[in-house]
Amino acid sequence: MSSNEVADVLVIGAGASGAAFTWSLTQVGIKVVCLEQGGWVPRGYLPVGDPAAPLHGQTDFHSDPNVRGLPEDYPVNDRETPIAPLMYNAVGGSTIHWGSHFPRFHPSDFRLKSLDGVSDDWPMTYDELEPYYDLNDRMMGVSGYAGDPAYPPKPERPCPPLSIRPGGRVLAEALDKLGWHWWSSDTALNSVAHEGRPPDTGEVLRSLASVDIVYWPKALQQGAKLKTHARVREIMVDETGRARGALYYDSKGNLQEQRAKVVVLAANGIGTARLLLNSRSSLFPDGLANSSGLVGKNLMHHPCGMVMGVFDEWLGAEQGARGSTMLSQEFYETDLSRGFVRGYDLQIGGAATTPLSSALGGLLGNRVPWGEGHHKTFKERFGHTVGITIMTEDLPEEHNQVTLDPGLTDSHGIPAPKVNYTISENTDKMLAHGVEMASQVMETAGAREIFTAHQRRNAGWHLLGTARMGDDPATSVVDRWGRAHDVPNLFVIDGSIFVTGASINPTTTIQALALRTADYLKGEGQDSIG
Repeated sequence: MSSNEVADVLVIGAGASGAAFTWSLTQVGIKVVCLEQGGWVPRGYLPVGDPAAPLHGQTDFHSDPNVRGLPEDYPVNDRETPIAPLMYNAVGGSTIHWGSHFPRFHPSDFRLKSLDGVSDDWPMTYDELEPYYDLNDRMMGVSGYAGDPAYPPKPERPCPPLSIRPGGRVLAEALDKLGWHWWSSDTALNSVAHEGRPPDTGEVLRSLASVDIVYWPKALQQGAKLKTHARVREIMVDETGRARGALYYDSKGNLQEQRAKVVVLAANGIGTARLLLNSRSSLFPDGLANSSGLVGKNLMHHPCGMVMGVFDEWLGAEQGARGSTMLSQEFYETDLSRGFVRGYDLQIGGAATTPLSSALGGLLGNRVPWGEGHHKTFKERFGHTVGITIMTEDLPEEHNQVTLDPGLTDSHGIPAPKVNYTISENTDKMLAHGVEMASQVMETAGAREIFTAHQRRNAGWHLLGTARMGDDPATSVVDRWGRAHDVPNLFVIDGSIFVTGASINPTTTIQALALRTADYLKGEGQDSIG
């Protein structure tokens, strides 16, 4: 497809949703072009055995684009938020950098208004999404164990569960003593070889449970076109108000236009809002698809508390599967006697595994202090810690929003996003309760020292809700298929369309929604392509 040809579908963003969506469409011969502002990251990027690898993790491979500052990044004004937005720009998006935790939403997460009288119900149900959860699990090679009583029945997991390691076993025994739920969590890391992919043993800094490895090779083989180092400036519309394509800067800094019959945004809850707001025209003076005034509003994170226990016994510091491998959903559903509505998830994983991350306090950030006792304290912690992350549900509030910064721009002069966000009283109560309960687990497990953080700043991986779906154009940006109410051939398939955020990692739900929208376009939505 030459640069001046009109694609059937233009996808903006090559991350979790863009990759799955493109793979699905190209299966039936639909011509898809994807624009991605980052590039390819080699599979062997930054071996953890390289002494410099931990330094890269604190600099040019940091999760915060403001710290990383690579040419493919854009700055984010995060001065007015206690949670720093985290993302990675590359083929594979933030799956290059993620912890691969892969739990599904619960059926209740789609019915908050009906069940708890808060927020809104989704215009769809868990049952509608379930086949796409199953499909995505098979594609990603999820490791886990069927039978979790917190969920409806799932098929057998494609790969056996990952080890919960010695630290997990210590806390599992404590949870059993307390009589609380726990289970080996679904993880998008292959514990064994799957679909020709080797297991991820944590030998490199980047994740191998990423869509540049899973979905993109298949999509490209099926005819997809992927343009890297292509930074989109705005979405163009014709005189009738239909999207006609996008203007983007190519790798040499030249402004190009990619035409398409359908335009699909997959740029995350900040990037998508930024593009829509920057796509102003006489037909859309307040930004594209923004007649409701809700583009950029209702930003949801998953505010996280953290509890770390220090134990006498050696819990290990070997490399291995990253992220959480077990979880407790004892406090997931609403119990008003706790003083708040909805709930939270306890995610359990190994603490810092490298000397540098241990010295810096891992995710908790509780650094080993300098001074006479530094080495003694370091030896007491390194290999002797395990952590519990309290991941809370963040209900949507319009004042939590993404706007365009009036002065800050990226290297191409495109306005940078500005985030205004505060943690609600309801979420704050959840965090306090979660820290108390996680501390109780550590005490029951026999931790000799416990460190806590009520709320972490480095928790902004999940960027949700800024182009929410719904049946009413006055109270939502897109419909139940992700199609913009105002622009019939514009779709959004990333976490922007979430009505509510649950209290668990959203990636598998994002991908399931993207696969569902792809099927819609292949079927009754064919009129969008023409």
